[in-house]
Amino acid sequence: MSQRLISRNAPLKRLRDEGYEVSVEGGYLVVRHIPYVTQGRTLSYGVMVSALEVSGDTVREPSDHTVRFAGEVPCTGDGSPFNQIINGYVQETVSQDLVAEYSFSSKPASGRYEDYYEKMTTYIRILEGEAHTIDPTATARTHPVISPEEELGSVFRYMDTASSRAGITAITDKLAGHRIGIVGLGGTGSYILDLVAKTPVAEIHLYDRDQLLQHNAFRMPGALSVEELAGSPGKVVHLAASYSKLRSGVVAHECHISDENVGELAKLDFVFLSLTGGEAKRGIVTVLEENHVPFIDCGMGIYEVDGVLAGQLRTTTSTPGFREHVHGLGRIPFSDGEADEYSQNIQIADLNALNASIAVIRWKKFCGFYLDLEGDHHSVYVIDGNHMLNEDKA
Repeated sequence: MSQRLISRNAPLKRLRDEGYEVSVEGGYLVVRHIPYVTQGRTLSYGVMVSALEVSGDTVREPSDHTVRFAGEVPCTGDGSPFNQIINGYVQETVSQDLVAEYSFSSKPASGRYEDYYEKMTTYIRILEGEAHTIDPTATARTHPVISPEEELGSVFRYMDTASSRAGITAITDKLAGHRIGIVGLGGTGSYILDLVAKTPVAEIHLYDRDQLLQHNAFRMPGALSVEELAGSPGKVVHLAASYSKLRSGVVAHECHISDENVGELAKLDFVFLSLTGGEAKRGIVTVLEENHVPFIDCGMGIYEVDGVLAGQLRTTTSTPGFREHVHGLGRIPFSDGEADEYSQNIQIADLNALNASIAVIRWKKFCGFYLDLEGDHHSVYVIDGNHMLNEDKA
């Protein structure tokens, strides 16, 4: 992806052709071997970084005039901090091996840079000018050997620039490589897929044998055409094809989980349960617990009262170190024969989306993506009053 993107966009290709050590890493444009002066008036070399604005394979013009810099304090020729361009100290993780410490600001007279070539070379010339007071031959143009590699390891069909724009690439990488299962792809399950698909997990396994019917179109993300509904495709087949436009690793299993195939879930790193029917969950939960697989079970209890809808959404988390609440406090209903507050079949897209969002946020907390000070393993959102009850804290 790095060299292909550079080759297809003239400003980046010009940087490379003129001999700069340029690469694209995790949504950032990176230029290495930038000469600069240290506080001890010695010559050193740093790395300059800018978040990329990308649409597909096309690099757009920069929307921001600032760049980031990795190295010691960049200075003027006399060893004074280069405060004319340093506008802040940052800790922006570009990759596991690259953390930018400084933010530079040098706005052009026009107010914005025409392209990334103009932007990067402007800052490079500023630092090089001071470096030449130490060594007139110092240059960022090393003319490195270019290999025709592709950027390996990404599950996405195109670059994730959302993380780089926000400066959270390293945090997002905590989710990379995971193998996720979603059991039940109705309203809540399909929204879980929508959210998880936009993370760098390695695989997402979908389990559901139901066909995609007209009512499903009103409680799942996206929009379905009449022609798509007329074909009555399987839910997971349709969803896997749809999200495979964004990423690889979405695997459709046109089946419900049963005693015969429940063992497949033991191979996963995390499982979301968004299926109705308590008895079906019992065997699944047993296998997940026996194989030390963390999981989240979602439930909705929506009912009509006096012409309006009321109810609550449940999110129950079970991890290898905290499981007793599931059984001891009866947090997950396992009976099909008895009425319970989550047995109603009323589902509304916004509530499905909220239930899924709460579940995915909890999963991200488990992975260390979000701060988790309380460690709650059971949450109930009550529509009336907009209350969130967090219980069973680790």
